[in-house]
Amino acid sequence: MTSADDTGPADPGVLWAATPTRRRGPKPRHSLDGIAEAAIEIADAEGLDAVTMQRVAASLGTTKMALYRYLPGRADLDAVMLDRALGAPPSPSDERWDEALTAWTGALFARALERPWSVELAQRPHTPGPQELVWYETGLAATDGLPLTAGERLDLLALLSGHALSLVRQQAGTGAAEEELAAGVAAVLTMHAGRFPRTSAVFADAGRGAQRDDALRFGVRRILAGIAALVAERTA
Repeated sequence: MTSADDTGPADPGVLWAATPTRRRGPKPRHSLDGIAEAAIEIADAEGLDAVTMQRVAASLGTTKMALYRYLPGRADLDAVMLDRALGAPPSPSDERWDEALTAWTGALFARALERPWSVELAQRPHTPGPQELVWYETGLAATDGLPLTAGERLDLLALLSGHALSLVRQQAGTGAAEEELAAGVAAVLTMHAGRFPRTSAVFADAGRGAQRDDALRFGVRRILAGIAALVAERTA
C-alpha cells in the first residue's frame, strides 16, 4: 500500500492521545474514530490498496487536506486502523500457561481472519498502539513464572503470532479456508496420482476427518510442546 499518502513513521501522539487535542477555531466536523471507521469500511469491502486519504475524505464528504487536521499522514491512518482492527484480546485467565497461550493465539487468528488486510499492517514496521500492547501484555502474562529469558518470552509470542498470521495470509490470498485449499489440491492429484504417489497418499489420508484450522492447532501444539520440553529441562 505505497502511495503519495506515505509521509514517514506514525506520530505516537496521535495513536496514544487519551482525548482529542482541542484547538482554537470551529468545532471539528470529524473524529479520529470516525475517520478510522471510514477507512476500515473501505478496506473491508475492497482491500487495503483501495484505502487512500483522498478516498477516505470523499467517503466522509470532506477534503483530503481537511483530514490532516486529525492525522498528520498516511502512516498515522494505518496505525489507527490496525489498532482498531486488533481490538481487545481475551481476558487473562487462571488457565495453565499452555492453555492460555493456545487461547491467545486462537483469538488472534480469528480476529485477523475477520480483517485479513490487518495482517499486512501488523507485519510492517509500525508504531504499536494501545490495543496491540495489551495483546502483548496478555500473552506475556501467560508466561509469568516460566524459566524463560525476556527475549525468549518475546520470541515465543512472535512464533505463535507469526504462525497464526501466516495462515491468515494464506487463506486471504485464495479466499478459501484450509479444507477448501486441500480439496483443490486433491482434485488435481486424483488425475495425477501415479506421478505423485506420496503427495496423493498424504493428501488423501489428511482429508479424512480433517477440520478447519487443523494447521493452526498443529503448529501451536508443536511450538508449545517445544517450550514445555525446555521448561522441563531447566527445572529438572
